[in-house]
Amino acid sequence: MQSLLNYFADPLKSILAALSTRLTHPLQEIRIREGRPLEASWGGGYGFISGEGAWSRSPEGAYRPTRQDCAALLELLTQHSMYTFEEELKRGFLTIQGGHRVGLAGRTVIEQGKVKYIKEVSGFNIRIAREWKQAGKAVLPHLLDPRHGNLLRTLVVSPPQLGKTTLIRDLARLLSGGDEAAGRRAFKVGIVDERSEIAAAVRGVPGFDLGPRTDVLDGCPKAEGMMMMIRSMSPEVLVADEIGRAEDAAALHEALHAGISVIATAHGRDVEDIRRRPILKELLQDGVFERFVVLSPAGQAACGGLAACGPQTAVFDGSGRRLDERLALRGGASL
Repeated sequence: MQSLLNYFADPLKSILAALSTRLTHPLQEIRIREGRPLEASWGGGYGFISGEGAWSRSPEGAYRPTRQDCAALLELLTQHSMYTFEEELKRGFLTIQGGHRVGLAGRTVIEQGKVKYIKEVSGFNIRIAREWKQAGKAVLPHLLDPRHGNLLRTLVVSPPQLGKTTLIRDLARLLSGGDEAAGRRAFKVGIVDERSEIAAAVRGVPGFDLGPRTDVLDGCPKAEGMMMMIRSMSPEVLVADEIGRAEDAAALHEALHAGISVIATAHGRDVEDIRRRPILKELLQDGVFERFVVLSPAGQAACGGLAACGPQTAVFDGSGRRLDERLALRGGASL
């Protein structure tokens, strides 16, 4: 948290520092909107933050960031050089040291019908990245072919912010490193990180431990990146986040025909939910995926009465048969 606070000037810096000492769950998001209540979320909950760093469900009494607060934050995020970050401003988000992603909102400048960049930035959504090693340890055995030890093509399904990216990041690390004691060989892994969330790369260098045999294409469109990896890096496993477009499906078919295993993610409540999306329905009908990992919110009873905690996890084969007993990725804590 301290490294993230370095991107803030007072009073926001002192407010957020005070908030972090009051919470029992780690912060997940900080939302800063010019002239509107300061908001933060954690462990599935959220609150509005006062000038003293206290939180409340009511926006009344919350600190309201000023234009000067927002301008100072943008200056620090872009290292006092908006020009250097022109491409990131065009995409609408920045990835900063530590792998934290900052979404931007404001007035867009359009050129030839396309967004050139965002100016007059008045909204920031800071998604706080955390590396949790061993997130995939309990899941991985269900994703390997017991006869040959190869990775079976896997789709991770869950609603937003339940840990899909955290899970596939750790699966990549485990696959890349192998485990001699467990008889699991190491794989060549290629990650296509369109939104810089899996590897958290800064200037092309991953910020997270992805294992010794992993290559990363950062900021590259998924479909194009998967094809580049297939042609040039000879991966045994491809990893990509949030598939769903026609070009993604075409690239996945290319990987299948090349004998490359895949780990991908998709937003959805469960497998039946994603069947309603035409592109994903086609991939499922074509048998592209052999394993499904479904993350879902844990109920209050499983969390000791708390409103929200870590995800419940289930693994299914391609026919829909459940393979695991109930898995808890992190003993009730949020990924």
